[in-house]
Amino acid sequence: MVTLDGTAPKNEGIKMNADPVCVRENKTPQFQETYMVGSDGKSLANVFVYVKDGLGNYVYDAPTEPARIDQKSCRYHPHVFGMRVGQPLEILNSDPTLHNIHALPKGNSEFNTGQPIQGMKTTHTFDKPEVMVPFKCDVHGWMNAYVGVLPHPYFAVTKDDGKFELGNLPPGTYTVEAWHEKLGATTQSVTLGQKETKEITFSFKPAGPTATD
Repeated sequence: MVTLDGTAPKNEGIKMNADPVCVRENKTPQFQETYMVGSDGKSLANVFVYVKDGLGNYVYDAPTEPARIDQKSCRYHPHVFGMRVGQPLEILNSDPTLHNIHALPKGNSEFNTGQPIQGMKTTHTFDKPEVMVPFKCDVHGWMNAYVGVLPHPYFAVTKDDGKFELGNLPPGTYTVEAWHEKLGATTQSVTLGQKETKEITFSFKPAGPTATD
């Protein structure tokens, strides 16, 4: 589980006035998805949790089924996700307006793909592990997303309840990392025996101004 030890900073409001399509597609006020806290006020969503070290020489074939990111209602869906090295990434524009998806990796090749037509799909791959690769839209500056690219399947993204599961790990000692886009990363070591299950909790402290109302 991943929790927030303190009060979450306010998520920044989004002004979409520059594109009438974006205004039309969103009937309610929109906010960034930076600090997504559950109803309990503690559980933290959009945290990428993965095995950072300990798998040794295990080799895992890349899936042929693509990972997917959609540009819908002038937002990226999902905001945080994971995929595998060599796995296809399918990028969809579901909006009747121009989007471009601009990947800004440090270890992989940068790409910047325009999609001016609703329903357009393009595919990219990443050749190297990298946690995390940010995406942005140069047309709509509020749009952002993050992907963790790994050579193995042991990763997850927390939901509103802050929970995650890294299933079917072989016995061994592992370094597990939890990454948040603003709060940084923290690690824990866990040792698993044959068919053993353990629960671990990561706790982040909020940074910056906190909500007071």
